[in-house]
Amino acid sequence: MTQVVFVLVPGLHLLDLAGAAQVFSTAADHGHDYRLTYVAEQPDVPTHQGIALRAGTRWPELGRDDLVVVPGWRAPHLTGSGHLEPATLRRIAAHHAAGGTVASVCAGADALGRAGLLDGRRCTTHHDVQDELARRYPLADVVRDVLFVADDRVVTSAGIASGVDLALHLVAVRHGPAEAARVARQMVVYARRNGDEPQESAMLRHRGHLNDVVHRVQDRIDAEFAAPLPLGDLARAAGVSERTLTRRFEAATGSTPLRYQQLLRVERAEYLIGHGATVDAASRAVGFGDARMLRRLRHRRGDIHGS
Repeated sequence: MTQVVFVLVPGLHLLDLAGAAQVFSTAADHGHDYRLTYVAEQPDVPTHQGIALRAGTRWPELGRDDLVVVPGWRAPHLTGSGHLEPATLRRIAAHHAAGGTVASVCAGADALGRAGLLDGRRCTTHHDVQDELARRYPLADVVRDVLFVADDRVVTSAGIASGVDLALHLVAVRHGPAEAARVARQMVVYARRNGDEPQESAMLRHRGHLNDVVHRVQDRIDAEFAAPLPLGDLARAAGVSERTLTRRFEAATGSTPLRYQQLLRVERAEYLIGHGATVDAASRAVGFGDARMLRRLRHRRGDIHGS
């Protein structure tokens, strides 16, 4: 079981909380064992939208696989807003120090800054308070004009609805791009991510279209990207010719099915290498016959992105 603990701050924005919570709740509906918990310093938490929320005041025991998420609050200025007691900030920092992941939506990044988690890391927040965040935490590298940034198990997102993107990213990392796409489609949202980040997902970037035939083929590729997937098999499963599939796929995604599959393989291999796998082991895990193909594609990754 993975616990997702939302830390509720007085004046929080409902969508900052609800967007991310809905992603994990939908993933749980799909069979992933998520338990959502809401904690606050007081049991009644007013929101900026006028409805009060009820939260627990005792934190559950947390493990390395659990998540702590701080939704944002109404903050024309970060200074003086979003009050949290030092004990709460220490709990957030301790979870990260123990190997857990900590995330924020919108102004919630300021809470992570007060917990000491932004120093030396890349981060982002709502565009209205990015400059102030940079001034408050001069050792942080504030990235502007992106939906979210992940750096050493600290994941920060921009404003309001970007919590959905952040949560989809976490689902994709834990369960693969196919599951993130499934959750996004269930929620009737574009599975999208920022286009400037090195950890961007091909699946999420290429899902912003309405062609159901292409979506079905992408579902197949997302689920089986490490296996051989001949174009003819994909076309027959979609009920179209190879030529029609290629034409529709390129029109919808800007890529061919093969290059889309290759990019998924490269991204997964990069993740494995970043977590200690050798290039040879990562190559085998994602379906390449040897490491030479992976090395070539890693060098050509910019070309694949643009194809």
